[in-house]
Amino acid sequence: MSGFDDRDGVIWKDGAYVPWRKATLHVLSHGLHYATSIFEGIRVYDSRAFMLKEHLERFFKSAAIMSLEIPYSLEELMKASQGVIERQKITDGYLRPVAWLGSEKMGITSQGNSTHVAIAVWEWPKYFAPEANEKGIRVMMPKWRRPPPHSAPAEAKAAGIYMLGHLARRQVEEAGFDDALLLDHEGRLAECTGANFFMVKSGVIYTPKPESFLDGLTRQTVMTLAEKEGYEMIEKDLFPKDLDGADELFITGTAVEVTPIREVHDYGTFPVGPVTKLLRTRYQELVRKK
Repeated sequence: MSGFDDRDGVIWKDGAYVPWRKATLHVLSHGLHYATSIFEGIRVYDSRAFMLKEHLERFFKSAAIMSLEIPYSLEELMKASQGVIERQKITDGYLRPVAWLGSEKMGITSQGNSTHVAIAVWEWPKYFAPEANEKGIRVMMPKWRRPPPHSAPAEAKAAGIYMLGHLARRQVEEAGFDDALLLDHEGRLAECTGANFFMVKSGVIYTPKPESFLDGLTRQTVMTLAEKEGYEMIEKDLFPKDLDGADELFITGTAVEVTPIREVHDYGTFPVGPVTKLLRTRYQELVRKK
């Protein structure tokens, strides 16, 4: 399969649909050097972008936090998003809006640099191997930890913050695991490398408080689904020792949807239980709902 830079079709960039291979940026763009870049990840189901408005609203929120002035309205980006889906003839895919500062100035300060915006979409069947949904994934706690909330804007989906996920994921993959389960700066369970963490114990669903990590839209959606099913949902500080006696573990995210965890390195194995299966089913029903 060709790389992401060598494909047919179009990408929406700075107000126009341009050929895929020509959707480029200058190597001295500020966003490339100083991480002044934000993005979103949006799943496309049956040629429809799920929660498109909510994702783009967060896109604008991230831009404001990072002092990026998006030169388009929410409505314009929604229209452009649907436009690339239609032009690329995507049924099930992944939509990626991204914004970054340009190359007018080079240095830490970014005043005067223009903001560029692009939206691409591609086919996306599953994030993990197909058997992960049935058997679950294996995770490991890496040496890297989520920083304190006053050290990085966790509520922004900003490119620079994902450096940590890159390092953590590389470490655990080299050890033979599927994903990393990160702790925060105080040793509390935080998240995986792009997905939020949940634990089921004695019929109650627990999830860490989103202080040092992004409060994902899928996280919020699944919490609502769980409450509709009558489950008690508790946000609290969770530590590795709390995994002892857990009945089920799972993660949620735009890419991973609802994926069970079957093993945490050094902490044992966990069954793919009824709560995870039910929420996975309810989530799929929701995203496919006409």
